[in-house]
Amino acid sequence: MSSRVLGLVRASHPEPAAAVTTVAGLLAWGVGHRPAGIVSVVLAVLASQLAVGWTNDALDAERDATVGRTDKPVASGAVGRRVTAWAAVVAAVACPLLALTTNPAAAFWLTLALVSALLYDWPLKATAFSVLPYAVSFGALPAFVVLALPGQPAPPVWLVAAAACLGAGAHFANVLPDLADDARTGVRGLPHRLGAAGSRVAAAGLLLAATAALVLGPPGPPSTIGWAAVGTAAVVPPLSWYAGRSASRAGQRPVAAFRAVMLVALIDVVLLVASGRVV
Repeated sequence: MSSRVLGLVRASHPEPAAAVTTVAGLLAWGVGHRPAGIVSVVLAVLASQLAVGWTNDALDAERDATVGRTDKPVASGAVGRRVTAWAAVVAAVACPLLALTTNPAAAFWLTLALVSALLYDWPLKATAFSVLPYAVSFGALPAFVVLALPGQPAPPVWLVAAAACLGAGAHFANVLPDLADDARTGVRGLPHRLGAAGSRVAAAGLLLAATAALVLGPPGPPSTIGWAAVGTAAVVPPLSWYAGRSASRAGQRPVAAFRAVMLVALIDVVLLVASGRVV
């Protein structure tokens, strides 16, 4: 039982799941949710992340096995494909139910984010529209958090746009380590069509656009901290590419680019919370 639980944890894509859930929790705190509201947001977002991660690994088990992904517990046999699929179903059902503990309008946006992300898992991953679910799902996340407040205030357009850019950038960065493996198994999303160089440029530009939107979008002049965040967003991606090349030379999987996205996301949310200029 303990090995099955560990396998499920590993199959849930724990790093991005933890990062997205943490970002949602920080944003909920920053916009003024009470403790009960923060808990509702965190649990609902966590359920959505688990559903997407488990669905991804259950659907991709054969592809992962073909390319020798020993880090994937379903492909390696550490946890069964059926168990993972059922876990995904339970999490997918729990997500909107947990979101409804806030209000129906907010629950709609988180459900939209979940459905969009699941459509990436199948069938949009292998199409030129592969970036679309990332943009929609990430953009819907702050809409859910803000609408979940008492009174259901409208989420600022600049906040939704920034999150959508961040999500799109995450897609390009996330696919970079898997371009060769995906080509072997017939996956040709937008990053594959742009190639490694084009995807790096797209990821860097979208991360910079996301941070700029958070700095320039709220009313009032940008702060010094905000401009520092823009500078950080410009510097972090190139550093991550260098780290990725070093990992590849050492025979390791180059995941630095995606971790850079998570770092920029955390910096952006801390910037928002510190500035107090969200709603």
